Amino acid sequence: MAYIPPHKRHLADASSPSPTPDHLGPWSRKNLNLRSSGSHGDRRKEKQAWKEGKIIYANHSTSRWCVVGLIDDDQFPAYVVLEPTSLGSIERRTGEKPLTLVDSRRGKENSDMGGNISKSPWIYVAENVKQDLLSYFENVRNEMEFNKLEEVKPSLVARFGKILFHGNPSAETEARKNLVTEAKLRQFKRLFYTNVPSSYRENIIDGVVPKIGVDFEEEKEVYQVKLSDLTSPDSTISCKCTAIQYEKKLELYKNIKYLMEIEVNQVRHLVVDVSCIDKNLDLRLMLSTKRILTSLTDDEKQSINSLISSAILDPDVKGGLRWPLGKKSSGDRYNVVGVWHTKAKSYTNSLVRLRVRDADRFDFRTAAGEVTREITLKMTGVLSQLRESKVEVESVSDKLKDTLKLVWDHFLSSACSFT
Repeated sequence: MAYIPPHKRHLADASSPSPTPDHLGPWSRKNLNLRSSGSHGDRRKEKQAWKEGKIIYANHSTSRWCVVGLIDDDQFPAYVVLEPTSLGSIERRTGEKPLTLVDSRRGKENSDMGGNISKSPWIYVAENVKQDLLSYFENVRNEMEFNKLEEVKPSLVARFGKILFHGNPSAETEARKNLVTEAKLRQFKRLFYTNVPSSYRENIIDGVVPKIGVDFEEEKEVYQVKLSDLTSPDSTISCKCTAIQYEKKLELYKNIKYLMEIEVNQVRHLVVDVSCIDKNLDLRLMLSTKRILTSLTDDEKQSINSLISSAILDPDVKGGLRWPLGKKSSGDRYNVVGVWHTKAKSYTNSLVRLRVRDADRFDFRTAAGEVTREITLKMTGVLSQLRESKVEVESVSDKLKDTLKLVWDHFLSSACSFT
């Protein structure tokens, strides 16, 4: 059955309004071991993050959180507890140890880890994400079709890490004493931590890659220079660069289609965070877009090039780059606000593109840096189906289930520790 966008549906369907991004109901709990939160509280939290870290959400977007692996829909069982986790970078930022949801039975003999679950969790997630994905991709499609000054690049990814709860010491004490409830969890701030342990990274490369039928694609080292634009204070410009090692300088990354690959910061359309109680890691699914600037004036290109060519490669500083005194700004418009130095290996097949990345980041605004290891699975098969001019719902559903089964079988169960 082909998916028909809401604005093209026949008038006969008007008696039962289509689920639009602002009116999508919560996930059904009937016979589901899955708990979902609505988007409004999450959006308030994300707006604060947007102000601090330039996380941008589209006007019509949503962020959801759910839990899979529970036996009873109505409450968290006694074996699901909140436990503190030692993560230095988070503790320095928040001044407290974050909490994670864990199954206290893990590792104990004769524990029934599976519960009374009648349907596989990846099928639950796929069935409940599918309609959101179809609806929000229509917004992405409209952005791609009507943006004439920039090239819009959509992305659908699965990321792996831990969902952390923090920001409410009194609620932490209460939650650790008593049964976990959804109401108590809503009192915390929530973030998705994607810096995975080195043991997990090694397991993906040495154990998972040979099993899932992906071929090595490329290894790439890239510097990304982040610029603020005084004419657009809510945006961050990202300039992808390569190193000229013998000169200890940078040059803007060039490809066949664009002379310079300069992007405006990522815009999120749909984010679904999944707490996987019976697994070692949690899951984030995200639909987003980036805009490549293709209509820069000669003066704008010259100003940006001037900042890039002034950078000096220096492996002894965070982010790997520094600028001579007074050279981090160009005129009254562009300023360097951050740098990323990334080394990534990519593997691909017809269904997914796996990226294993080491990143060294530094933010000049906060004088904070961090070195991270990140695993991202680009859901290229699902995205290709969504981009078809006539979207087949069943094909999208099948590709989504296949991809999520791959995730559940290989990416969430590594015996690794975040402490």
